[in-house]
Amino acid sequence: MLGFLKKVADYSKDAIGAAKYLSQGLSVTFDHMRRRPITVQYPYEKLIPSERYRGRIHYEFDKCIACEVCVRVCPINLPVVDWVMNKETKKKELRNYSIDFGVCIFCGNCVEYCPTNCLSMTEEYELASFDRHSLNYDNVALGRLPTSVTTDPSVKPLRELAYLPQGVMDPHDLPRNQKRAGSLPSELLDAISTKSSQSDNEEMVDNSDNDNQKSI
Repeated sequence: MLGFLKKVADYSKDAIGAAKYLSQGLSVTFDHMRRRPITVQYPYEKLIPSERYRGRIHYEFDKCIACEVCVRVCPINLPVVDWVMNKETKKKELRNYSIDFGVCIFCGNCVEYCPTNCLSMTEEYELASFDRHSLNYDNVALGRLPTSVTTDPSVKPLRELAYLPQGVMDPHDLPRNQKRAGSLPSELLDAISTKSSQSDNEEMVDNSDNDNQKSI
């Protein structure tokens, strides 16, 4: 009889412990359910990278002297510098320069130690590709001017924590009556359509004014 009661007591203890752990997990789930959404609606909205962000490397072919300092300071010897020696001038002539961003760790050593400042880090971070071989940028691709989030007319730029009220650092502390961070694609389409209709109306008004002035 005592053994049976002990088994019942152990079973009840285990059941209470399991219910306790389950309630703790559900409490975390319910806590996240009442929080406000803070997801940025990419690619309609993008965060502005910080000033020291290490994005795609920009390369200026005319400044490069083929010293290969970038190769020596690179932890993985990544940059490929193709040059030939000019016998008349006894100087190096650069033929090609390439960096494989599929292998690059974006440490910035090549930019920091470059003696002619022909390398610079940009804010471009969209380097996804279906083919890894296309991530190997030559001097032409590296010389392309970087894309900027703030100058793209189809993107609404957002700076991290810039949309929060003064004194609020945690997005989860926003009151319920304030607007959520970011907009849904449907909301963005509505805003774009209203702006386009307003611009069309303004153009119609301007055209009518010009016609009236011409008639006078």
